[in-house]
Amino acid sequence: MSFISVLLALLLEQARPLGQGNLIHASLRSWVRWSSRNFDTGKSFHGWLAWGFAVGGPFLAALVIYWLLDAFLGWPIAVVWSVAVLYATLGFRQFSFHFTQIRNALADGNEDRARELLASWQQIDASELPRSEIVRHVIEHSVLSAHRHVFGVLTWFSVLAVFGFGPAGAVLYRLSEFVARYWQHKSQQHLQPVSEALKQTAEDAWTFIDWVPARITAISFAVVGSFEEAIDGWRNYQPRFAGDNDGIVLAATAGAVNMSLMGGAAGAIESSAGGIPAATNQADMQAESLPGQTPGLSHLAVIVGLVWRSVVMWMVLLALLTLARLLG
Repeated sequence: MSFISVLLALLLEQARPLGQGNLIHASLRSWVRWSSRNFDTGKSFHGWLAWGFAVGGPFLAALVIYWLLDAFLGWPIAVVWSVAVLYATLGFRQFSFHFTQIRNALADGNEDRARELLASWQQIDASELPRSEIVRHVIEHSVLSAHRHVFGVLTWFSVLAVFGFGPAGAVLYRLSEFVARYWQHKSQQHLQPVSEALKQTAEDAWTFIDWVPARITAISFAVVGSFEEAIDGWRNYQPRFAGDNDGIVLAATAGAVNMSLMGGAAGAIESSAGGIPAATNQADMQAESLPGQTPGLSHLAVIVGLVWRSVVMWMVLLALLTLARLLG
């Protein structure tokens, strides 16, 4: 019933998205803080122990509840639980309002407002960015957000659901991304810092967990976009920044829509697994960019179309798999 769960969760999220600072996310944030506060001693073993509690605890809770509901109340109630978990982990509305606000500001010609919104969204200094770089930043951040909030979640949910794990895969993926990003942020603060061992543990785990989803997202964009150019961009990028999952997604996106990405904005992306090295000058920015058209306002609509075509493709595949299981 993966198709039904995903479809209902997406529809519910579009109709009534979770607000900022909602109880679910606040509770998970408190759990992650508790895990680091009680197990982070600066040693690698305790770093994995903290990560195991922070991510493994909610993962096991989602799994056990799903099994109990399926065993005692039947699969319809288990599907309701899957929809609820996906509603909290999957969806566009968790980031799309930033995209919409910046796009509207650019369409109105209010570049100063667009810079303010971008700086507020990604916590970067956007005061000197020209219009094309604002668009580039928005596209790169939005593509990565779509990968982390939609396609990566779908990948882990679909894979583990096949083996009877219900929505636990969605919890594993989203929490792995969150703890890596959250502990990276905390390590830069003096009030509640975390150890280097804990931060590295979270980054290593996130890199491993995102390895397959990043490549599936890249392939999805290639299929619904310009396939040969997307694969060529992927192939050219991989030797330059080995192990960079975000870069593979952006390289495939750049090729799929014939757009120059991974320039100045790439270094500012808050990648929880290291990200792309920041360009230090214009020459470096040009060297790191893949060939393609300079991003413009019209490209924002192109990216929206690329993402939604990929979602439709995913839904068709899930529908076919669900139908095959029912008929089999």
